[in-house]
Amino acid sequence: MNLFEEQIWFQSFGSGSSGNCYFVGNQENGILIDAGLSARTIRKNLKNIGLDVKNIRAIFITHDHIDHIKGVAALGEHFLIPVFATPQTHRGIENNRCITQKLERSKCLIDKGKSIEIENFKVTAFPVSHDATDSVGYFVEFCGKTFTFATDLGEVGLDAIKYLKSANYVILEANYDNEMLRKGNYPIHLQNRISAATGHLSNEQTATFLAENFSQKWQKIFLCHLSKENNTKEIAVQTVENFLLKNNKLKENEMEIVALNRTLPSKLYFL
Repeated sequence: MNLFEEQIWFQSFGSGSSGNCYFVGNQENGILIDAGLSARTIRKNLKNIGLDVKNIRAIFITHDHIDHIKGVAALGEHFLIPVFATPQTHRGIENNRCITQKLERSKCLIDKGKSIEIENFKVTAFPVSHDATDSVGYFVEFCGKTFTFATDLGEVGLDAIKYLKSANYVILEANYDNEMLRKGNYPIHLQNRISAATGHLSNEQTATFLAENFSQKWQKIFLCHLSKENNTKEIAVQTVENFLLKNNKLKENEMEIVALNRTLPSKLYFL
């Protein structure tokens, strides 16, 4: 086996309110965290990195909002890919009027705190605070590396802290800049929903968490689910870097902090 084959692949196919989907795996197999893009778009993105849906061993759903489940039924039912979600989230998917095809043969259950093992993957769901039916994050162990996905949450709870600190690669929401949200065009009720404990994390909240809970295990920080109206990639990364430098947690060029694209695939990372 050559070095290229031994590397772990990570790519975001989209990260934001227009659709969320993340791939972890290698050139032989992988899993998806969320399927909030169309099945056609997800298949195209897989093809662009030399893969097919037959290489996907499972899909893990964080919650039942449409930007996380848009393509899940088409992928799960047509290609018989197991779709894992908590029982409450599966009920939310069934009741979502935007999903016309129902999950039947591909429906699989996962309980928070209990790990699922599929080939070389071990995946554990943990609770997060968000205004969906039953939101979770995921801790993924694969070929000696660990990933924590916490993509929609209004505050970082104890369970999320545990798994975020245990990861080599952190995929964590940095949804909005406080000042951009306050001075923007969103009505007050929407601003309040976003900034609530069951809403989304601001750049400052994410930066504060990372500074206060800095782990030497972290190799890359991927900032995800950035708002189109209330954030930019540059502001998100700069805010996090400034907090880490100010708290003496980061030296220049020591660890890469990446803001993921909202509507386009990220580059393919070989980890």
